[in-house]
Amino acid sequence: MAKTTEKYFEAVGRRKCSVARVRVWPASGTKSTVVVNEKDIKEYWNTADSRQKITDLVNRADLKDKLKVSIKVNGGGMSSQVDAALLGIARAITKMDAEMRKPLKKEGHLKRDPRVKERRKFGLKKARKAPQWSKR
Repeated sequence: MAKTTEKYFEAVGRRKCSVARVRVWPASGTKSTVVVNEKDIKEYWNTADSRQKITDLVNRADLKDKLKVSIKVNGGGMSSQVDAALLGIARAITKMDAEMRKPLKKEGHLKRDPRVKERRKFGLKKARKAPQWSKR
């Protein structure tokens, strides 16, 4: 993405091991665009479901054709990267327009999902799965 001197709003979203740094520019009359790791969103996330989550948030009725979004995401899997990007976009939008906080919060976009994989304990096969026990 080309360097611009326009003012942007930046936020960070996290989910599991994924971290997304999001920058949102108010678009000037152009169609809303989303760039992920300097690739188009269709190139980076190849599943329609993951793209749809992001585009639904960016193309809301109150924000239609008003945003240019750049996302730098790393770590984790594709699903957790999408969730991290969603949280980052929502946080950046609230910095840009404080009135958007209430509807975004009501839809659950501003809540960080704290669930992380539990560590494996010694003597067990996984975090809680024990080897088969035999009496004799």
